[in-house]
Amino acid sequence: MGDVLAHESELLALVKEYLDFAEFEDTLKTFSKECKIKGKPLSKTAGGSLRDSKSLVIQKDLIAAFDSGDQKVFFDLWEEHVPNSIRDGDPLAQKLEFYLHIHFAIYLLKHSVGRPDKEDLDERISYFKTYLETKGAALSQTTEFLPFYALPFVPNPMVHPSFKELFQDSWTPELKLKLEKFLALIFKASNTPKLLTLYKENGQSNKEMSQQLHQQLIEAERRSMTYLKRYNKIQADYHNLIGVTAELVDSLEATVSGKMITPEYLQSVCVRLFSNQMRQSLAHSVDFTRPGTASTMLRASLAPGKLKDVPLLPSLDYEKLKKDLIWGSDRLKAFLLQALRWRLTTSHPGEQRETVLEAYIGNDLLDCHSHGQRSVLQLLHSKSEVVRQYMARLINAFASLAEGRLYLAQTTRVLRMLEERLKEEDEDVVTRENILGALQKFSLRRPLQTAMIRDGLIFWLIDILKDPDCLSDYTLEYSVALLMNLCLRSAGKNMCAKVAGLVLKVLSDLLGHENHEIQPYVNGALYSILSIPSIREEARAMGMEYVLRCFIKEGNAEMVRQIEFIIKQLNSEELQDGVLESDDDEEEDDEIMTNTGKMRRKGLAGVQRSADEPLCRPVTPGGHRTGYPV
Repeated sequence: MGDVLAHESELLALVKEYLDFAEFEDTLKTFSKECKIKGKPLSKTAGGSLRDSKSLVIQKDLIAAFDSGDQKVFFDLWEEHVPNSIRDGDPLAQKLEFYLHIHFAIYLLKHSVGRPDKEDLDERISYFKTYLETKGAALSQTTEFLPFYALPFVPNPMVHPSFKELFQDSWTPELKLKLEKFLALIFKASNTPKLLTLYKENGQSNKEMSQQLHQQLIEAERRSMTYLKRYNKIQADYHNLIGVTAELVDSLEATVSGKMITPEYLQSVCVRLFSNQMRQSLAHSVDFTRPGTASTMLRASLAPGKLKDVPLLPSLDYEKLKKDLIWGSDRLKAFLLQALRWRLTTSHPGEQRETVLEAYIGNDLLDCHSHGQRSVLQLLHSKSEVVRQYMARLINAFASLAEGRLYLAQTTRVLRMLEERLKEEDEDVVTRENILGALQKFSLRRPLQTAMIRDGLIFWLIDILKDPDCLSDYTLEYSVALLMNLCLRSAGKNMCAKVAGLVLKVLSDLLGHENHEIQPYVNGALYSILSIPSIREEARAMGMEYVLRCFIKEGNAEMVRQIEFIIKQLNSEELQDGVLESDDDEEEDDEIMTNTGKMRRKGLAGVQRSADEPLCRPVTPGGHRTGYPV
């Protein structure tokens, strides 16, 4: 109670300030009356009065700079006190700022007695021109502002018909009135009551702390898995060492009895002590009959390797980077996107690469968390094909790393933009390849799998796979791998059931394609969708078994084994949908299954199955394409 009484005056003042701000007039009167009856002090909050007086001073300074034509002072105050979110995101603010730049550019022409100072005028025109080429470029497509982009290049704007309205007596007062109304509105909005400010700051602080703790938890789990793997290896080596030691003790006891140790036995012991990489070469290349050979090699194997000192890359100014990516020229955007991708893909695996990626994510390089009208992500829809391509390459590079996928997958916003861009790219160009590669890597995460299935991506994939000869190897492999990943889900299989005949025809045609890298994915997709009874019936009606048996005669042992399982699934009468269902599985992400021509399988957690039963899990195409795009 003592603490409440000590701060009672401040608390009551906060409540009063908020009621006044929210215009609860009757409530405020009743509140003030009751405080007076009870003898409670009610003082005006110092913070509110200070903010009010400071706002008035700033507004007066801005209007004074407007009237006097002091361009530098005005825009210094403008950028300092008008929030970036309003200047960059509010169309009315952007429009007003454009006309303010015109006002200062022509100020000398309107207010000078006689000829204006040429050097001062040239400086103002140059400042306006720089604005048009940078921030003002965003309005170049608006009909209202288009004529003013020629203003810096017109020798005498006063007599030019396009700029006649600028030199009318009413133009400057009207602009000043708009400025005053805008400033009054902005500073009123910024003078929020302290009670509301405390609430917002507390909520934002909790949100930021939650995100920070989430990132720390992910990093701790990653380190924990690394340490667990190291511990398991050390434990295995320890058990191996104990076994070898016991055998050596037995051998020493045997020598006391006069039994000789053969070189073959010594060789077998040493091979067990060396690492896996050395065992094969060691068994054939080392002469263990020479005294000291085994011990010398054992000591050499324990010698610590010289670690390569990899320096961390210098930090970047990410605010300026993002500003240039949004407002810069297409040529600058393309160079920056390429440099950012190379910085990530050419960094050394380990600490250096992790530091680069953490910096990208920590500074929200791609504006995944931004809700402004303009963001870096919108470069996917740039009019420049080169910018679109380099943006797609950068996103694909992000998606190649587990932490990068986590950053991109926090909302479905990035996914929706990629799907939209994918369907808008008519030709099989590099941009589409990289978007498809990113989506395929996204399909390793369950929430994004679900979203892709709901968005009908399976139908789009089936449509382009109808003519595989028109596709590049990259597009073909990633399309089929993505299709298989989506077909592992019940929702994906049900989507395929809607066009069962077309899906089966496309997949059966792909079985005979000359690109053998896609065969495991085609087999996996077939095996998965044939767990649906209606698709099995359609497959039997079109003679799928005969088609499959034709490939048994031509395929290798692994291919034959996979097709036999598909035929077994085709002829099954049981409802096996639950056997392959991945909906109950944990999220598949960091354990990326690569493929170099053979389908790799792992059992689902909590599901018992026979040792020879095939199982398809989400995959990423193997070979050099499992990493970064070229």
